[in-house]
Amino acid sequence: MSNSTTTEAPPESHDASLSHGLKQRHLSMIALGGVIGAGLFVGSGAGIAAAGPSIVVAYTLSGLLVMLVMRMLGEMSAAYPSSGSFSAHAERAIGPWAGFTAGWAFWVLLCTAVGLEGIGAAQIVHGWLPGTPEWAWVALFMVVFCGTNLAAVKNFGEFEFWFAALKVGAITLFLVLGVLAIIGVLPGTDSPGTSHLSDFLPNGGNGLIIGLLASVFAYGGLETVTIAAAESENPVKGVASAVRTAMWRIALFYIGSMAVIVTLVPWDSPEVVEKGPYVAALDELGIPGAGQLMNVVVLVALLSAMNANIYGASRIAYSLVERGQGPRALGRVSGGVPRVAVLVSSLFGFGCVLLSYWRPDDVFAWLLNMIGAVILVVWIFIAVSQLRLRRRLEREAPEKLVVRMWAYPWLTWVALAGMAAVFVLMAREPDTRVQLCSTGAMTLVLAAAGYTWQRRRARG
Repeated sequence: MSNSTTTEAPPESHDASLSHGLKQRHLSMIALGGVIGAGLFVGSGAGIAAAGPSIVVAYTLSGLLVMLVMRMLGEMSAAYPSSGSFSAHAERAIGPWAGFTAGWAFWVLLCTAVGLEGIGAAQIVHGWLPGTPEWAWVALFMVVFCGTNLAAVKNFGEFEFWFAALKVGAITLFLVLGVLAIIGVLPGTDSPGTSHLSDFLPNGGNGLIIGLLASVFAYGGLETVTIAAAESENPVKGVASAVRTAMWRIALFYIGSMAVIVTLVPWDSPEVVEKGPYVAALDELGIPGAGQLMNVVVLVALLSAMNANIYGASRIAYSLVERGQGPRALGRVSGGVPRVAVLVSSLFGFGCVLLSYWRPDDVFAWLLNMIGAVILVVWIFIAVSQLRLRRRLEREAPEKLVVRMWAYPWLTWVALAGMAAVFVLMAREPDTRVQLCSTGAMTLVLAAAGYTWQRRRARG
């Protein structure tokens, strides 16, 4: 593809019609709390059951990959702040078809995730109030967060600020209690020492691979902060701050908490999967009511993810329409908010919930498989875009390189090799192989549609 095609009508580096109501405190807490997602609380149990104590290695390896991806994304987002984030960067670096493919694939992922998180949150509340129907709770959550996102963006920021504050406070307290118990100074508990770590790799290499794949997808959602930065008071400063603190946040919250859990609780305890690893660890410490309190935190994490994903989906859709890559109606903005995009994204999410009730064994399962590896596709677009845009920035606007990728281009190539390795590992496992094929099919369809649209626009 020629350079003229690639660079023609580049996406805007800011979104003039969106409001800029997010304050720096909102963005800082979104960045901090965004790391503590539902995948960490809910999905890590299966990884521990498969990998045993080696789950710490799995989270460390995938965490290093995520750090590289966030650094690349931060470099581009600080130079070109946009609500389209990686989609806008892919269009600028590779071509409109790439922005189209990455953007709409991520939109489907976020909308489907909204439905999944709504179902998870409803199940928790139904456990507390067994006489109430789960679908009613899902509907209530959808209405609340759709309404939040229809209002001014500062409302989204306030919700996420307090959600994130609660999550950060809870997991920090969990880590403090866990470390005190491990070193033997927590009253009423005996230190387990290293007794639970003796069988470090209980299921061999295959167990570690399953844990690694589970950990990779637990990190999804970190991209939201670069989308939100475009609506902040100082987008460049916000992105730079969030990316620079990503390393210690990932190390502390993900890797640190996995290390505490597998030290405190036997990896093969049924409660790790049944109750969740955090609840199981607190029950092991014998702290009264701690397990139920952690269920409240898990509920907050799921609701926070719903709120953030409706926001992210609506902004990605808005950015795509602004670049001529979607129905114009989705780009309508009133009060600084793309309200039609918010409504459509919410309705898609609620549609996923209905499918889970109506067609759980075929249509819903197919949808879940289709989005299974989307985050890896997005990461590949981020890495390729960064490789190309960095050269252009150094040549044309070096002053925009506020955040720089480490050891460019070598670590970018290392990250791409890591993503390729994850694809190979997914192809080896029967369950993830289906996801890989389904996601690949969706990506090819979107790429073909984007390329066809690009050719038509070039001829026009």
